[in-house]
Amino acid sequence: MYWTEFLTIAIAHLFAVASPGPDFAVVTRQSVTGGTTAGLWTSFGVGTGIFLHVGYCILGVALVISQFPALFEGLKYVAAAYLLYLGVQSIRKTLRAADQSATAVVDVSVQPGRAFVLGFLTNGLNPKATLFFLALFTVVIDASTPLAIQLVYGVYLAIATFAWFAMLSSILGRRRVRDWILKAGVWFERAMGIILILLAVQIAVNT
Repeated sequence: MYWTEFLTIAIAHLFAVASPGPDFAVVTRQSVTGGTTAGLWTSFGVGTGIFLHVGYCILGVALVISQFPALFEGLKYVAAAYLLYLGVQSIRKTLRAADQSATAVVDVSVQPGRAFVLGFLTNGLNPKATLFFLALFTVVIDASTPLAIQLVYGVYLAIATFAWFAMLSSILGRRRVRDWILKAGVWFERAMGIILILLAVQIAVNT
């Protein structure tokens, strides 16, 4: 019984985590501008953010949020504001840069704590993730499934999320790949900033 449930969760999660979204955009930006280490710490934050969603789903908070639209609307706009802030900061950073070269957008030093928090907040505040986990824990996972099994599901989802983005970080963080992408100089950072802003608008308007 639980294997069927687990496989359904694993397949649904695979499609969800592989689709472009805030997590993908942030990890990509971190990996290219800061290297593999920055990408991995950001990925770790994203993976840890999964525990937040699992925790409130098990406690029933997600169901409460879904029943009170004002709460969900508030979460949605906080998430949109956060992504908007990240996007604007990315663009402002390039406008301050005097050298229109690849080095203008490469972070010389990596701050693990900051990268982790960035990933955690990006995932934890994502209202689409809230809807995804609400669907898992109300539709896919049976109410009779033991709490211990649900926790195992949660651990798997967190590990699988980290593994996916860690793989992405290891690819995009390679010097050759970074150099090729950063040939665009500050335009890469501006493009990522625009993508984050568009995601913020999409969340605010469509979610």
